[in-house]
Amino acid sequence: MSGGLSVHGGRLAEARSRFGGAREDWLDLSTGINPVAWSGGATADIDWRSLPDPGDLARLERQAARYFGVDPALCCAVPGSETGLRLIARILGGRGLHLPLAYSTHADAFEHADPVASLAQLPAAPGTLVIANPNNPDGVLRATEALLNLLERQESGSGWLIVDEAFADCRPEHSIAGHVASGRRLIVLRSFGKFFGLAGVRLGFVVAPTELLGQLRRRLGEWPVSAAALAFGTEAYGDAGWIAATRRTLPEQASRLDAVLKRHGLAPRGECPLFRLVETSEAGALFIRLAQRHILIRPFADHSRLLRFGLPNGDAALGRLDAALAHG
Repeated sequence: MSGGLSVHGGRLAEARSRFGGAREDWLDLSTGINPVAWSGGATADIDWRSLPDPGDLARLERQAARYFGVDPALCCAVPGSETGLRLIARILGGRGLHLPLAYSTHADAFEHADPVASLAQLPAAPGTLVIANPNNPDGVLRATEALLNLLERQESGSGWLIVDEAFADCRPEHSIAGHVASGRRLIVLRSFGKFFGLAGVRLGFVVAPTELLGQLRRRLGEWPVSAAALAFGTEAYGDAGWIAATRRTLPEQASRLDAVLKRHGLAPRGECPLFRLVETSEAGALFIRLAQRHILIRPFADHSRLLRFGLPNGDAALGRLDAALAHG
């Protein structure tokens, strides 16, 4: 499957241009974004007339740092974790290293980037290794001890380790953010929009040594994120009830998606409840068949046998997917 639909999820305009239908006709399962967004977004008080206040930015970063379990001095808000990665790559320079099956920005962010076939056989030359935990799109979840071993290996060769924790909110016990410290060559990226279901806010965080954050802040300027991002992020990260309930319900929703996929001969995999990856020789045909029924899933240009399914929002959406898979 060629075109932008295989680059990243959420491209409904392109899907509609190819397969027709109004926007409201489509069931978008192409992303790993929580389909049930944080409920406070509709009532948040946002001042659109004034520039974002530095005090509000500091308050957001303190709230986010508390949620991540890190020192606020190590936490910097950015307009999306992807932007954060691209800026960090420019600051660090040198060569980037990434897994072959990973978020495409892990390679695109660096001027020079190479895939590594195996984490057990990293090249001796120094570089910045970017690894997601859980990984996207296969949902592989690595133990903290394994990541710390990678960090030691990188540090011994004067390299850096960047851990992309965009999907870590579902499994916070596996976060390595608490190990970031001055003098260590560890950087952690966090995303607000995926778990909280508000990707359009464009809010993320870089957790990194203070000396590196100083360079990052100079590049970001005085107003790195919007007033909406400040308001939503500060309130949402403090909403312990919604966070706990969401962590309970997402695995239940993922199990129901698993059951539907298995019923139709697909073998879902992944330890992140926001999406499932399947491998099938009929991936291209299945993508088109669902798109003709106005259901968008995620194909991969470089992995023609793979498809990623995001979580359907509720019984009706899950039933629609079930019916579409049944009528081949």
